[in-house]
Amino acid sequence: MSATPIIAFGQQPCGFFPRRFLFAKFQTARRLQAEIGGEIVFFCHDSDHDPRETQTTLRHRKTGEPMTLNFAFENKLQRKFSPQYLKRIPAGWRENTARQLGAFVAPCWVEAFKATTAATVADFCLEMYTRMGLLEGIRVVRSSDPAVRAAACDVTEFFVDVPHGGETVRARLMDGGLKLHEGGDAYTALPEAKFAKEQVSPARDSRLRWMQSVLHCTHYIAGAGEQAYLNHADAPEITFVNRDPIDRSDEAYTDLPA
Repeated sequence: MSATPIIAFGQQPCGFFPRRFLFAKFQTARRLQAEIGGEIVFFCHDSDHDPRETQTTLRHRKTGEPMTLNFAFENKLQRKFSPQYLKRIPAGWRENTARQLGAFVAPCWVEAFKATTAATVADFCLEMYTRMGLLEGIRVVRSSDPAVRAAACDVTEFFVDVPHGGETVRARLMDGGLKLHEGGDAYTALPEAKFAKEQVSPARDSRLRWMQSVLHCTHYIAGAGEQAYLNHADAPEITFVNRDPIDRSDEAYTDLPA
């Protein structure tokens, strides 16, 4: 147990403008830090592969009508199964998207978007969050980091990043083999492959214990969805904190700083 508070929260990259529930986690962490001191750590689960996680819902500045945007992807296999830290952004996507943003966000955020040049989905999100000032003073720990994976504890439920079809895909270890979930009860079995710990990332129900074995946090901020599945017994040393409420939590945060 750390003598100094370590205030952590986790989230996949969740839009090139982050969803408001992630902003609320940042704000909750800063409020708690002001009360007890310590360090804030953002556990960025950029190993996740679900393309829906980066959908970005914006509201028209005049009409208030919502519009949902997302990244483009180089191919279907990469879109469905590559982890976010390896989903490559095709040429032209940034320029095409930037032309639409003026009706939805302040000019400073349009310029920040245009200035962001990262080549992968996860890197682009993190660079945008940095340009928006959200990561100032916060340590970012990424689940894709080979050093993090090597240092983490072993878990029984996990995914493995393996080559397939010219891409790297995130396959679930199930019934002794690696499989891609096609939806419903449908799976595609991959050829048997050896893998190292540096290729492994946790499944949802094993993520807390895996993360905590690296972060050793004293406080963890979670939203209502997380609180429903987190097994507090996996980390009894943690004080769990509900994130502060925020309206329109699933829409993008694009407010100007005060």
